[in-house]
Parts: sequence; structure tokens; C-alpha cells
Amino acid sequence: MNKIWLVIQREYLTRVRNKTFLLSTFLFPIIIVAFIIGSTLLAIKSRNKVKIAVLNDPGFLQKNLESDSSSVIFEYPPDVNSSNYESKGYVGILKVNNDTATEKYVIESKKSLSIETMGYVERQMKKAIEYKMLQQKNIERKTLDSISEASEKAARITNQLDTGKQANNKLPYIIGFGCGIIIYITMFVFGAMVMRGVMEEKTSRIAEVIVSSVKPFQLMMGKILGIAAVGLTQLLLWIVFLMILVNIIPLFVSAETMEQFQQVQEAQQQLPGGSNNTVALEMLKATDTLVKEVNWPLIIICFLFYFLGGYLFYASLFAAVGSAVNEDPQEAQALMLPIMMPIVFGFIILSTSIENPDSPMAFWGSMIPFTSPIVMMGRVAKGVPEVVPWWQLFLSMGSLIIGFIFTTWLAGKIYRTGILLYGKKATWKEMIKWVRRS
Repeated sequence: MNKIWLVIQREYLTRVRNKTFLLSTFLFPIIIVAFIIGSTLLAIKSRNKVKIAVLNDPGFLQKNLESDSSSVIFEYPPDVNSSNYESKGYVGILKVNNDTATEKYVIESKKSLSIETMGYVERQMKKAIEYKMLQQKNIERKTLDSISEASEKAARITNQLDTGKQANNKLPYIIGFGCGIIIYITMFVFGAMVMRGVMEEKTSRIAEVIVSSVKPFQLMMGKILGIAAVGLTQLLLWIVFLMILVNIIPLFVSAETMEQFQQVQEAQQQLPGGSNNTVALEMLKATDTLVKEVNWPLIIICFLFYFLGGYLFYASLFAAVGSAVNEDPQEAQALMLPIMMPIVFGFIILSTSIENPDSPMAFWGSMIPFTSPIVMMGRVAKGVPEVVPWWQLFLSMGSLIIGFIFTTWLAGKIYRTGILLYGKKATWKEMIKWVRRS
């Protein structure tokens, strides 16, 4: 055990003192925040005001067609036609043809209008026509608006659980998806770091010197646990820095910019598939009441367990691959593929299990050690024991521990032979033979 501790110290201190570690630790949160702010500002700046001239107004469009001062503006100039609308500063003209029953409304333009612009025009035209029909039935627009507002308030529904608590349908989605994607990324990053470390020691022949005083299994375990400590340190520092940056941002971002960002997100929500673009907006709208309803101690404990458990489960396999590979990167990629596929599959299951945490796929995905570190976080965020019974959570944790023990034993068998094998291309069939050796 003392020798494993010495290897852990060596791996941890060597990597923490590295300039790459320091730069990535401090720069990653800044890059993430800068990306979010930059994409938001870019979305705001890219919104061009589109002026459309309306011709042949039958009498109800000017009263009922609403403009958006930040995107689409409708105007009714008397001296604009098909030949001069561009010189007058209009992107297109909305023609009203009263002679035909089909294609009654046509927008003429030099270039194709964006999907967002066309969608806004169609929605406003629909409202204007509805107002016209209601007015023909002697129903005023103000009356309709007041009825719509009153019905929206009256029909507001809250999801209350049997325990008396109010269900939170948005924040668990954000928490589950966020924790899942962090585990997904870190398993790739730190697992590959273990593999590269083993490959470097093998190709530089340092492993031959080390194994003369340390058993191969002790060397592998020390390397895995040492890099796990590095990953946990970096993750905690990222969380601290991100929290500091998130609290600082409101001091530099104006309320007007936040309002424009909300307008951009609402416009994107109207596009095909645009509903997924509002996750960032929902994060900004999360109130203190909703945050307090989340069982944060359980979420943090589960996240740390599955973060470390998932890393240890896959790191041993990455270490085994690194010990079997020589200097050929293509050989490493071929051996890594079977290990990477379950991680990707787990992320795919996560996207569906958050919406349907009780589905058979979500259940088995959270029980099988290959996918449980990612999938279970999506289910746990929905509530324990409301959605995930305690027995399922403990069974998932137990299976992950057993899986880690098995993969460590399996990887140790491969590592013992592969770390001292040179000049021969290893295959999975060959590695299985190494496992069978006593």
C-alpha cells in the first residue's frame, strides 16, 4: 500500500505542477463564460431590422398587423411599388391580392427571407386575420386580449407531488443534463490522460525501471488514483471559478442586453427544433425558491460518487489499452473504440432518460456500470425516492463498485503483460489470452 501511495504522490504532484494543468484550470472557466457571452452578443448583433412595405391594404392590416421594433417592421407607404421598394430601404413588399382565392398574400423580395422573418410574418398575419374575423362578429380586439390573458392565468397548472411539495420540471433537467455531460467529458479527458501516461512510460522504457521495485498492478492503481485526484482537484477548482464568474457577470451585463437575449431565445424557439435553445434562458430564470427545492446534498454526493466511480471504471480499461499499445496512434484508436462506444451510448440514453426516467431503457442504463455514471445523474436529479427508489440507487452504486473491481482485475492482467511487451501489435484476442494466464 505504501508503494501505491508513492506512485499516487508522484502522479499527482507531477501533473499539478505542470504548466498545462495550471493554464487549463484557470482558462477553461473563462473560455466557457466567454463563449456563452460571446454567442449571446453575436446572436443579438446578428439580428437585423427588416422593413417590409405593405401594399393594397384591405383596411384591417394597418390596425392589426404588429411590428417588432427589433426584427420586423411593417410600414404602409403610398409611393412604394415593385420597382422602387429596395431604393426606399425596404427588404421586401407584402402584396395583398384581392382577386384570387389562393396565394392571396405574397412577399416579393430580391433575396430569400430568413426562416425567422417568414415565421414572424406568418404568425402576425394569422393574428391580424383572426382579429378581422372577430371584429366582423362584433368582438373587439381589447376584449379578446383580456380574455386570452385571463384564460392564461386561470389555466396555469402546477405539478404537486403526493408529499405536498411542488414539482420542479425545469431545474432537474438542467442539473441532470449538466452533471451527466460533465461526467461524460471527464471520463474521456482523464481516461485518455491515463492511457497517454502509460504509453509514454512504456515507450520511454521508464516502466522497466519502475516495475523492478513496484508490481505492475501497484503501478497501475497508483497511476489511476493519482490522476483521479488531479481530475477531482481540477473539477472543484472549475466549479469555484465558474461560480465566481457567474456572480460577477451581472455587474457587467446590462438589463437591456439580457432583455435582448430573451427576445433572441424566444424567436429561436419558434424555429424547427428551437425549443432546445432555451435551456440557457431557463437557467437564468431559475428562482431561489426552485433552487431551494433541490436536494443539493444528495445531488453532490451522487455526483462525486459517479464521477469517481465512472472514472475508476473506465480509467483501468484505458490503462490496459495504453499498456498494450506501442507508438502507433492508429493502433491506440482501434483499441479505444470498444471502450468509447458505451460512453457515447450512455450520453444518448441520458438525453431520453431525463424526460422519461421511469422507462426500461433509463432503468437498465442506470444499472449497467458501462452507462450508469452518466444516466443515473439524469434520473437522480428528478428526485429520490419520488422517481428513483432508494433500492435502485443503492443497486446502481453497488453494481458500479463491483464493475470497477472487475475491470481493475481485468486491466491488471492485461497491464502486467502489456507494459513489458514491445514490437508486437496487440489485438483484443491477444489481450484476452493475457487475462487467462495465471
